[in-house]
Amino acid sequence: MSQIDTTISPIIENFQSKFMVDSNLPPTMPRNMSFHNGFSDPVSPASPVYESLIEKINKKIENKETWFSLEFFPPKTVNGASNLISKFEFLGSGKPLFCDITWHPAGDPASDKPTSSMKIANVMHNYCLLETMLHITCYGQTKESMKQYLDKAKSIGIRNLLALRGDPAVGTEWQYQENGFNYATDLVKFIRENYGDYFVICVAGYPHGHPDSNSYEEDLMHLKEKVDAGADFIITQLFFKAETFLKYVDDCRRIGIACPIIPGILPIQSYDSLRHICKLSKLEVPQNIVNAMEKIKGNDEAIRIYGIEQAVKLCKDLMQAGVLGVHFYTLNRDVAVTEILRILELWNKDTEPRRLPWKSKQLCSYSRPDEDVRPIFWSIRPKSYVCRTSDWDQFPNGRWGNSSAPSFGDLKDYHIFYSKINTKDCLAQWGSELNDETDVWNVFASFVSGRPNKNGVKITSFPWCEEGLASETSLLTDELERLNTQGILTINSQPSVNGAPSSDPVVGWGSSDGYVYQKAYLEFFISKSFLPFLVQSLEKYPRVIYHIINRSGDINLTNCTLLNPNAVTWGVFPGKEIVQPTVVDPVSFMSWKVTLKEA
Repeated sequence: MSQIDTTISPIIENFQSKFMVDSNLPPTMPRNMSFHNGFSDPVSPASPVYESLIEKINKKIENKETWFSLEFFPPKTVNGASNLISKFEFLGSGKPLFCDITWHPAGDPASDKPTSSMKIANVMHNYCLLETMLHITCYGQTKESMKQYLDKAKSIGIRNLLALRGDPAVGTEWQYQENGFNYATDLVKFIRENYGDYFVICVAGYPHGHPDSNSYEEDLMHLKEKVDAGADFIITQLFFKAETFLKYVDDCRRIGIACPIIPGILPIQSYDSLRHICKLSKLEVPQNIVNAMEKIKGNDEAIRIYGIEQAVKLCKDLMQAGVLGVHFYTLNRDVAVTEILRILELWNKDTEPRRLPWKSKQLCSYSRPDEDVRPIFWSIRPKSYVCRTSDWDQFPNGRWGNSSAPSFGDLKDYHIFYSKINTKDCLAQWGSELNDETDVWNVFASFVSGRPNKNGVKITSFPWCEEGLASETSLLTDELERLNTQGILTINSQPSVNGAPSSDPVVGWGSSDGYVYQKAYLEFFISKSFLPFLVQSLEKYPRVIYHIINRSGDINLTNCTLLNPNAVTWGVFPGKEIVQPTVVDPVSFMSWKVTLKEA
């Protein structure tokens, strides 16, 4: 503790860093409306027409017409929710048969907050005029609370539900609830008993079997129970081989499941996404995909292109086998999914006439419908302009995305993944006894250094770094270890990079023919008693941008503009504008504070 002056100064000198610290280099539907392919058409008030989603699906199947649908999740910030709505408008122009929004019990999903599942479903349905399906989970809920959720969904016009059991809170085990909701089947029965056929009900299917089932056959029987209880159709978890889905459908038909089964497709968009899938789901990832990803894991753009090619091939194999509809898990990103749909010729080709020389509905992915002026330099490049100013999440590589990017959220929150904490392993790595604060410091130090802890166990996972250390951390190992042993507990960092080749195996990203840059960055915990010394030291370095907050939020100190993101990595590539995939944003940082509370 007495070394605070000599400890903080090296942080500034060695990192030009951030706490966040980084170097400041230059800078309800009317009843007289019916829905068709996601859009509303006026009909005579004297002859109201409602066509349910399952009727639309069955009609598509009967006419042998192809279709697609899209899934989204609620972002954590208001800015992210606003821009997600813009993506609804853009992707809606491709005419999905329906869109759905996931349900997160920890995020107050039935509230009127702009980021709640219910609110976003309301906007999707009533303002974007998309056929909307709302996910809803039942585990841990009372029948009274579930009735309130369903009544609210009905009051805003929602007619479609994806009924899920949901998982226990992280760190807890599933327990049977007497007279409660224990399985999705219970929820399906409850909906039918209380609402009849008002809601179209979808349920989840698992081509590899549910991770909690004792066997594949047992899981099939549970699926039949959900359908027999009143489910109208099924959407599957992701898979990577067409034959996996086709066999699953055959097995379902064999035991008497006759309703439509729609395959769930997750385009690979980053190396980390694939690692999440391998780690958090019990999925069979073909070895050829693993091998291909290993070869290009340092090239984000190559991975994105590969992910598109892989998804296109999978969809084509399914369609050649007679599959008509596909459901995409978008991760709230539109670039890859849009390209896949266009290659498959599922995207609507009809476009509206341009109102201005550069304006097209397909290109306005940012929420600015009244905009009528743009710089003349960009007048012949509308797509580039729109993407440059709105699509910060094209390379989903860094945690610090612009809070306006709708992909700002936790991948592990998706119901298609299953995060299980092994308490025994955690205790072995982090320690089971806490004698004083140095025990905590040494855990952090052991993690960043890669050396075994005092019990001889190597720390391979951490609450704030689930996937292990990035390769670039090796450039800072000694400094990070020293800081952690002195009570400055680092949870995120990056070294400064000035024009390194984008093919560099440690710090490179993007296509292989460019150059990458990044500001030095450091994020860490300190004791409140350190704070006066930190602030005093930071005053000596006016070019260092910082943001300091505490758990309760009553300390919020910063010298940056609270509404503007600050790019901390960027790349220069031939024939492209400067790409800025990772930014630090004060709004995002405040959202991250909530995540720290949960951790």
